[in-house]
Amino acid sequence: MLRGLTTVSFWAADLAAAESWYTELLGVEPYFRRPGYVEFRLGDHQHELGLIDSRYAPAGMGTAPGGAVVYWHVDDVSAALGRLLSLGAKEYEPLTERGPGFVTASVTDPFGNILGVMYNRHYLDMLGTRG
Repeated sequence: MLRGLTTVSFWAADLAAAESWYTELLGVEPYFRRPGYVEFRLGDHQHELGLIDSRYAPAGMGTAPGGAVVYWHVDDVSAALGRLLSLGAKEYEPLTERGPGFVTASVTDPFGNILGVMYNRHYLDMLGTRG
């Protein structure tokens, strides 16, 4: 039923500031813009990270971080966490060893979204099997 990650959506009351922050973090400009929305393509599979003006959030959506944490694979969790913190993110979950080949951490970005980073050996195994 679930075939793959398509778009991760983050909300921001100040969309221009969020676009600027994520452009600095990611080192790339959004590839798509429309009023109230910008989108980046990231990583080995060009997954999409969308930033949406909070005015378009679903009715009843809370403003505090919560819910699912989406983890993006990184080669060095400690370095990624350090970079995120240096750009003003706040630690949500510290660097945590989950077992051989699995390390996670997460932050809350300056706009209240949870951003997870993870070293995941299964992700790297999958890349190694691609033809």
